[in-house]
Amino acid sequence: MSESTELKRFTTINFLNLALGFLGLQFAWQMRIALAEPVTSGLGASPLLYSLIWLAGPFSGMVVQPIVGVLSDNTKSKFGRRRPYLLGGTLITALALWAFPHSAGISDIISKLFHFNMPAWGGLLIAAILIWVIDACINIAQGPYRSLIPDVVPKEQHANANSYISLAIGLGSVIAMVVAPLLKFLFDYQMPIDAQFLMAGIAFTLAMIWTCLTIKERSTLKADVAQEQQGEKQSFAQSLKEFFLLSPEVKKICLMQFFTWIGMMCLLIYITPFAIHTVYNIPDLATAVVDKAMEQTAQNYALICLAVFNFVCFVIAIPLANLANKFGNKKVHIVSMLSMVLAYLGLAIFRHNQAAVLFFMGLSGIGWASVCALPFAMLSKYIKPGTEGSVMGIFNIFIAGPQVFVCTLVGWLINISVMSGGLNHHYELTFYIGAGCLLLASLVTSAIKE
Repeated sequence: MSESTELKRFTTINFLNLALGFLGLQFAWQMRIALAEPVTSGLGASPLLYSLIWLAGPFSGMVVQPIVGVLSDNTKSKFGRRRPYLLGGTLITALALWAFPHSAGISDIISKLFHFNMPAWGGLLIAAILIWVIDACINIAQGPYRSLIPDVVPKEQHANANSYISLAIGLGSVIAMVVAPLLKFLFDYQMPIDAQFLMAGIAFTLAMIWTCLTIKERSTLKADVAQEQQGEKQSFAQSLKEFFLLSPEVKKICLMQFFTWIGMMCLLIYITPFAIHTVYNIPDLATAVVDKAMEQTAQNYALICLAVFNFVCFVIAIPLANLANKFGNKKVHIVSMLSMVLAYLGLAIFRHNQAAVLFFMGLSGIGWASVCALPFAMLSKYIKPGTEGSVMGIFNIFIAGPQVFVCTLVGWLINISVMSGGLNHHYELTFYIGAGCLLLASLVTSAIKE
């Protein structure tokens, strides 16, 4: 019996239930992306130190997701294979999100409770630790989440399922980003950063609970995978070996992801400091005292940039899937990434024009929608039943690994590229580097056989 007949076809409602948890997950990621820099720079972090703190993401992605992927493949519980990781990761992330903007206060509490004088950088240390906790626990939830698609969705609907995930990424990110600017515009109320992090934790928790309640896991189906019926378990080394033996095309897809995610993280890590320090020309908050109202205006503008970026991702997600079904994943993905190359060059060249920056952020959203869906659709064709978690976890290495390059070398280049006056940095360099890497990813994609 084929997999397609074993698994019931998903309806639109099923796809929406599947995607809702990922919508909530984006609240966590977007607060982490958009507002970590203002919190850490306010505690004294330089651009290089901020980049190094970002290493939490790639290291947890390279270590946590592969391990959790293998564990979730072999987990048997009354709650299912994936749910313990989805819910556990979500709840710890929510607590860390609430605590992160209070890092300085937590440092003071530790000093009083244990009669220990925390150093001046104690608040920054607590913030860095909480960033690592947030990233690790989001990865605990995200890895098994991606595994749900090949786990419960018929193979011929994988592109559609990934596009609904892409849609959820776009919509969730837009909602998370526009709340504060909208409140300021409508009611002249500036939503505090700590309230935005609290909102993210609540949204993530409620959305993930909904998905866990409405999606029936593969392990509860009668047509269970042969590996699980036989009680076989694989080590991570075995899973890694089998991953690269799936198909010669898998290596090309991984190389494509490597260059793609260097380019993607050049935007995701640095868009907030780019908007604040380059577009608005506000001095480095770690070394200068700036007007608070102007700082908040620049922060809101950074949120709007990300909202536009993700709104286009949301709008284009389903049409992109339809185009991929008609013309093939490869062709659509190449065109999408080339549009992002043009957008990055536009961001770097027209960096002092607020309207132009918003336009090119929107253009980048086309590539973002494709990156969130089509590489996973390409890979899912080669996944063997019963190995969904381990394959997605290993695949994430080629998403997380490139981020180390961005957090170290790109961060170092920005740190040493000081503008005249010494209070700002050339953040536009990140988009020139990102454009080059996305162009390389497009070339690799052209070599993939479909």
